[in-house]
Amino acid sequence: MKHFFNRRENIVTEAFDGLLLTSSAGRLARLDSFPDIKVILRADWDKSKVAIISGGGAGHEPSHAGFVGKGMLTAAVSGEIFASPSVDAVLTAIRAVAGPKGALLIVKNYTGDRLNFGLAAEKARAEGFDVEMVIVADDIAIPGINQPRGVAGTLFVHKIAGYHAERGEDLKTVAAHAAAAAGDIVSLGMSLSTCSVPGQAHEDRLGENEGELGLGIHGEPGVERIALQPVADIVATMVARLTPTLREGRNHALLINNLGAVPPLEMTVIANAVLSSPLADRIRLIIGPAPMMTALNMNGFSLSLIRLDAVREAALTAVVEPHAWMPAVERHEIQIIAAPRTSAGLNGANGKAGENTRNRRLITALCEHLISQESELNRLDGRVGDGDTGSTVASGARSVLARLDTLPLDRPAATLASLGDILGTSMGGSSGVLLSIFFTAAAKAMADKADIAAALLAGLDRMTFYGGAGVGDRTMVDALSPALQAFASGDVAAAARAAAAGAESTKMMMKARAGRASYVGERDLAGVADPGAVAVAGAFGVAASLA
Repeated sequence: MKHFFNRRENIVTEAFDGLLLTSSAGRLARLDSFPDIKVILRADWDKSKVAIISGGGAGHEPSHAGFVGKGMLTAAVSGEIFASPSVDAVLTAIRAVAGPKGALLIVKNYTGDRLNFGLAAEKARAEGFDVEMVIVADDIAIPGINQPRGVAGTLFVHKIAGYHAERGEDLKTVAAHAAAAAGDIVSLGMSLSTCSVPGQAHEDRLGENEGELGLGIHGEPGVERIALQPVADIVATMVARLTPTLREGRNHALLINNLGAVPPLEMTVIANAVLSSPLADRIRLIIGPAPMMTALNMNGFSLSLIRLDAVREAALTAVVEPHAWMPAVERHEIQIIAAPRTSAGLNGANGKAGENTRNRRLITALCEHLISQESELNRLDGRVGDGDTGSTVASGARSVLARLDTLPLDRPAATLASLGDILGTSMGGSSGVLLSIFFTAAAKAMADKADIAAALLAGLDRMTFYGGAGVGDRTMVDALSPALQAFASGDVAAAARAAAAGAESTKMMMKARAGRASYVGERDLAGVADPGAVAVAGAFGVAASLA
């Protein structure tokens, strides 16, 4: 699997420097012990309050360094990717930020983190520092395990501890709030792939149609593999596992965490599924969806919940400096505002039908001709484009015929507007939009002044303005523009001849400057007429035969 990095040995330190360079000046700093000891800390820290320290292996960004700042962590200690920081690194961080009020260490429940942070705490106490440690074990994936893993729910503890420390409370009080919070958190993850470590060979243990429930944030195997299924079903399974583990009370905060590689579009689908599930009735605050504790590029997500009381709600909603923390929002219903209703339109375009035998005959003949040319236009487009011009035009023509009895045929401006509406919704592609613009603009001009030739030229002006194509660009404009110029004199036959000549001229245009043909080389364009121009020429030919 491909990654962006220079040397594997430098990836963590270079990433931290990137974080520091893109943070506001004066907000974050690192100790000069880089690269052996990697500590990111608040640049403005004055040691007057309890220091909050957390950390672990890299690869979980923005955790942990991304949460260093006023109201959250004082310092973050990092090891290499998925490797616990050393005892010396943790002890250095304590020495750097612990003041008279001491320091609280927040540790995820992994053996390496517990041992290294624990020994550092003991050494710091021996040096005279006041240090407490809270271990977070929020993962409920493996029932009955003695040592559940610490995963994304740890962020709740960061936020709550940071809140109480910022208020100036003493170490015992801050640690008590953090420990109580850690005991009221449950989390569960789900992924469609394992993660890939830069510089290491990657082999995904999951099959193409498999996902894994309950895998860890270092890519450890989950509790079970499940078949790929709609996200609502996946979420239902997770909710069924999480619900029995929730503490008493209906008010909880929910953290929706992206494990690294789920696109934002899919994360909001996941959020919708969770907040449409029975779990929603027990949720008061929502944090995310966002990548907050990732597992490199794992294509998965996790759900974490914590029971709320008034103090925790205040802590979780308090404004903090780190941008990586997503502000909590209260659960709410979707607000719906009535859309504007369609007005009567130009001269009643959306009003009642009207009859005009001449207009009915003309529109019918034009549509039937375009439908009859479907295969030929597709053949031409297959030479210079993607082979669907005939089908697109025929689809629009069929839609017009299907609604012919509903058209206000006795009102020309309204008829033009109705044609614009129909083609804008039925033709698809750029042709449908361009013709919709053409007829809509022509309708407006016709409503202002009853001159069909001038109105059609006004439609052409707007179509070329928005579409960007002009005469010589090898599009339908090469037939439509000269035809409408000729039609301005009132001679339909002259317009038909001009359209035919314009379509023929496209055979000699070796370079298209608009449409899909602009991607085709000169050799393929030689001698082939533009299918849109051919369709226009045919339509004017039909109109001339009926004049």
